Amino acid sequence: MKIIFRGTSDAHRVPRLYCECEICQEARTTGINRRYRSSVQLAVNEDSPPLWIDCGPDWYEQMMDGNERVIEHMLITHAHYDHIGGLPQWYDQFRYIEIKPKLYAAEEVIGEINTRFPWLASGIEFIALDSGYEFGDWLLRTWRVNHGRNGYSYAFRFDHRLKPLSFVYCPDSIALSTQQQKPFYDVDVLIIGASYYKEPFPFETRSLYDVTELIELNKQWKPKQLWITHMSHDIDIRKSLPEHMNYAQTGTVIEL
Repeated sequence: MKIIFRGTSDAHRVPRLYCECEICQEARTTGINRRYRSSVQLAVNEDSPPLWIDCGPDWYEQMMDGNERVIEHMLITHAHYDHIGGLPQWYDQFRYIEIKPKLYAAEEVIGEINTRFPWLASGIEFIALDSGYEFGDWLLRTWRVNHGRNGYSYAFRFDHRLKPLSFVYCPDSIALSTQQQKPFYDVDVLIIGASYYKEPFPFETRSLYDVTELIELNKQWKPKQLWITHMSHDIDIRKSLPEHMNYAQTGTVIEL
């Protein structure tokens, strides 16, 4: 499995258009903190087509930056705009080539996508993941997670059928129940979202963990690597984290 970060921002992108804070200014110049909306590309096997997780409004730019031409398989965590805003453009690409792409998501997420973009079903095959799915040598399962004031999202866990390798992707979550946290424990790679280093707003108004909370939860979950994504302009990735924790950047590659 090769995991490539194509975007690591929250819903607003960094730099924010209107903002002149230190991090947004740095993002406009040296660009270390410049980031697109969150998504990753997966190469599950050498002979398997790549998978893309989440298709936000920056999808076209992400494809261009990654020198990609065609992505036939799209997984969606939930139906918020920063995770599905690029789907109409993704759909349009296939009007000109003889390929019918596949979109994978939980059944209720597929329902929400079809409500927002009802024409997509004419050119895309929708596949529900509620009972799990196999991609090459990897088994995928998905489960509903709490997204705070923003409702719900889904997390994805990939486990290799033959080797003790595992990977979890969960960009939007907070206040997870004990049951929702169970698949996080002892994985090789955990990718999880945090919009702020220390979020100043009342807990009941929030929708993601912050970095300080993930530092403590990391001690409990004990993944071999924890990577933070979905970051707002509050987070400066030039600052250090505890061992085995990392801030993701566009183009970062993880190999399992």
